[in-house]
Amino acid sequence: MMARDKGSATDRVPRRPVTIAVDAMGGDRGPAAVIAGMDQSAAKNPDIRFIVFGNKAQIEPLVARRSTLAACCEVRHAEGVVTMDAKPSHAMRNGKGTSMWESIDAVRNGEAQVCVSCGNTGALMAMSMVRLRKIPGVNRPAIACLWPSRNPGGFNVMLDAGADIRADAEDLLQYALMGTSYARVGMGLDRPRVGLLNVGTEEHKGRAELKQAYELIEAASARAPFKFVGYVEGGDLPSDRVDVIVTDGFTGNVALKTGEGTAKLIQEFLREAFKYSILSRIAALLALTSLSRLKKRIDPRRVNGGVFLGLNGSVVKSHGSADATGVSAAIKLAFQMGQADFPGRVAARVASLSAPVQGDLTTGQDDG
Repeated sequence: MMARDKGSATDRVPRRPVTIAVDAMGGDRGPAAVIAGMDQSAAKNPDIRFIVFGNKAQIEPLVARRSTLAACCEVRHAEGVVTMDAKPSHAMRNGKGTSMWESIDAVRNGEAQVCVSCGNTGALMAMSMVRLRKIPGVNRPAIACLWPSRNPGGFNVMLDAGADIRADAEDLLQYALMGTSYARVGMGLDRPRVGLLNVGTEEHKGRAELKQAYELIEAASARAPFKFVGYVEGGDLPSDRVDVIVTDGFTGNVALKTGEGTAKLIQEFLREAFKYSILSRIAALLALTSLSRLKKRIDPRRVNGGVFLGLNGSVVKSHGSADATGVSAAIKLAFQMGQADFPGRVAARVASLSAPVQGDLTTGQDDG
């Protein structure tokens, strides 16, 4: 049986203050929701420090009326804003001085351990790649997200969730290595189980790059602290069969948005069902505790935040529509990343396994 630690990996190292750079101007709800989410996090965790970037005239009054947040937050003015509809290329050419750019630069300069933004995903990834640079050996960074599951910890990790719609076999191998590092650091799993998302579990199914990735990941599992369970299907995303699901960004993003939409639909159906009649309203009151627990478990806001993997710095992307609860969840995730040298661990894993495995397979193919 796979060994599992109790608690997250961050519980096994001394807690220390973590400074988080926050882009207050990104997202659909503006700085009010971002500051409210920061305040929730500050109230729960005394080890958090913030550097928040954006329009000082808007941000400072929001921070000032929250004494707990004000005591651990520095506001820095940033004139520009990257809009949600901006093209990544345009944001790159004109992004210097924006709240997003300055937040990423705070990580680059060592002033903060993690950057959090609710802003434009494409622009955030493009800026992060340019300012932080990719880890040596990583071809394409990936976005890792948490997926509610039947596992003891309550979640699985899926990547890529939309950083790049393309992924060849080598990319999928690197996603597996980065995903296992995330599972070890963020979920406290000593030996995560990795599955490769496919249209079936049979070995003959799938595209050519999936079959090649299967061989690469299987070979890597022989020398790395993870177990490769082979192909998994969409129904395995919330299962307890796997801890890390590897796929390309196109498939992963569609799956993520479908899952979130389904969770919201279930919430709406339940609300309608319990409002249908007086008896159903009474039943809802009797089942209030259980319904509240269910609502919490399927609430997408509480697993908000995708981690950019493969960069020389930690960046957490919050949903653009996130409210205070969602922003607080993303900040909690950022804090966990900041507690450990997460980019360093990913770099070590990729460097130690990616090249040797590829070399072994290439030699084997050359030998016939």
